[in-house]
Parts: sequence; C-alpha cells; structure tokens
Amino acid sequence: MPKDELPDLNGQLKFDDDEGSGQSKWLAAMFAVVLIGWMGSGFILPSQPDEETTEEPAARAVAVAVMTSAAQDIELVLISEGQSIPDRATSITAKTGGEVVSVAVGRGDLVAVGQEIARLDAETIEAQLVQAQTQLEQATSDLEKSTSLQRSGITTEDRVLQARAAKASAEAAVTAAQEQLENTVIRAPFAGRLNDMTLDEGEFVNSGDVVAELLDNNPLTIVVQVPQQALSRLEKGQAAQVSFITGEVRPGTVAFIGANADSQTRTFRVEVTVDNPDSEMPAGLSARIAIPTGKARGHFISPAILSLGADGELGIKTVNDDNTVAFAPVSIVRAQTDGIWVTGLPESADIITVGQGFVNAGDTVDPRPENVPTATEDPQ
Repeated sequence: MPKDELPDLNGQLKFDDDEGSGQSKWLAAMFAVVLIGWMGSGFILPSQPDEETTEEPAARAVAVAVMTSAAQDIELVLISEGQSIPDRATSITAKTGGEVVSVAVGRGDLVAVGQEIARLDAETIEAQLVQAQTQLEQATSDLEKSTSLQRSGITTEDRVLQARAAKASAEAAVTAAQEQLENTVIRAPFAGRLNDMTLDEGEFVNSGDVVAELLDNNPLTIVVQVPQQALSRLEKGQAAQVSFITGEVRPGTVAFIGANADSQTRTFRVEVTVDNPDSEMPAGLSARIAIPTGKARGHFISPAILSLGADGELGIKTVNDDNTVAFAPVSIVRAQTDGIWVTGLPESADIITVGQGFVNAGDTVDPRPENVPTATEDPQ
C-alpha cells in the first residue's frame, strides 16, 4: 500500500470516551473506601471482652510414698574401728660382751619371766671373779690384823682406815664380777612371745647390742579414737565386744579413756583390753569395738530417705494429718548393715520414702502407701 494511503492511527488508544471506562474508576474508589473502613473498624467498633474470665486450673498435689513408722526401744552402741597393740613390748639388749655359746629359744617362742634365752662365754669373767674374791680375802685378813695391832697400840688409826678401804674395794670388785657373770646369761624380763631373735651360736655380741624383741600380748589392747560428743557416754570398766578382722569375736573391757583430745582430729584415745591366753591373737590386727552405752527410743529407716534442711541439718520429711510436708531434724544413733536408727521423730510418723526430693516443708502432697506407684515412679 502506498505511504500516502496508510490509515491515520492517532487518537485511537484514548479510552475516555469509550463505553465502561468510568465504571472502573468507581469500582477502585469503592474498594479503597471499604479497605480503609475495615482497617479502622478496631477503633470505631472495638470488640467486647468476654464477661466470664476462665480461671486457671489448681496445681496438682505431688504424689509421694509414705511409710508409717512407730518408735522402738533400741540399745545405744558406740562403734569404732581401731588396731590391736601389745600390752608390753621391749627390746632385749646384751648387758655384757662375749661370744654366744648357746641359744635356748627361737623366734616366735613363748617364754616365761626370767627364762634363759641365750648364754655368752663366761670364762674370762669367771677368772675375774676368782681374782676379786682372792683380793677380798686378803683385804679382810689385812683389816683384821690392823685392828688387832691398833688394840695393842702398835699401829695407827690411819693404817686401820686404809685396810677398811682396801676391803671395801675388794668387795665392790667381787660384786661387779658376779653381776658380769650373771649378765652372760640373757633372760626374758617378763613373760611373752619372742617377736624377733638375732642371736646365733658362735656370734660375738657387744654390750648394748639388741639381740631380741619381746612382746606381751596378754591382755591384748585395742586402741580406738572416739569423737568428743560420745566421750560422756563412756567410763572405765564398761563391757565391750571386740570383732577382729580374722572373724573372731571376744569380750573386752574399757581400760583407759584419754583426757586430752588429738589436736588435729579432736578425738580421744580409748583403750579396750581383751584376754589373750598364750598370746594366741597377734598384735597389729584391725578390730571393731562395740560398747553398749544405754537405751533410747528411735525409728529404723533406710539411709536413702535422709534429707538436708535449709541450714544443712540432717533430717527426714514426713506428712502431717492435713497432707502437708514437715521436716524433722534427726540424729543417727546406731548404724547396721541393713539400715540406721534415728532419734528426733515423734512416737509415730508418716515418713516419705519416695518423692521427698520433689517436695519441701509446707507443700501439700498426695500421700500413698509404699506399694502404690507415685508421680515419680513408673507403674509396673
């Protein structure tokens, strides 16, 4: 088509005069009005609050297991661990030197007081004794002659005094030689058991050498440390029961109570003696003593149900008649392998055995017997 014959398109995209063009403007305006009115409806027509307010549900009481316990008469017993020691112990020393010519006993043997243990060579000492006795006889004779001459006026008083001094010196030499001769026999100073022996025949010992160790284990003494709060319950002569680590149990008696506390542990030394014929029980064994110290009223419980109070005191949580929790401080007065005895509770108490860790004093709980599952247990 020729260029001059092209149609004129100017003005054909104008919609002002088209049919329906005004209707769309009115629809947009109405939509804007509705939107503004809806957004402002909260201020113009606020929603009315509900007249009835829903109340929060009450807290559910914690279910706990309780055990009804009645107080019983119990015997108070002081129990302590200690060690046995000999009643007496000493080291035997040679009082003179010499060669060992005989050994009468061996290590571990029982000996009586004064019994011969060993003998040293006494030949030299015997010769010294004979010499001293001869000198004594001579000095005695000289003194008698001097005394006789003095009566006759032939000799002076000084001569008599010299003779008396010579006799005294000779007597001392005889006594010393006799003691030396006695010391060649080594004897037990008391009855006991030879815990050690170092002598052999042919051996030479010097004066002062330790040759044996002697122990007296009858009675056997058990030493324990007692806390200061229990000291008032003890007195000398009290009966005790001693259980040795070997399994043997023997009666004993409190023989000594210390009057001065240990500066570090603040405990007192207490000694219990046990009859030990023939020293059958050796010293050094660990032992456990039990001393009855009276009676009390207490409850038998498991240590697992003990709790700590706000101030750190040891106690038990119980349930009152109104199902509220109470905390009662207690004292452990006796311990056994299957439980403990405590004082501080009333004659009868409902003790919380399960769930005590989830409640405090003053809380309301749902108490149930021990065999009924609680909120802290899974039902079987």
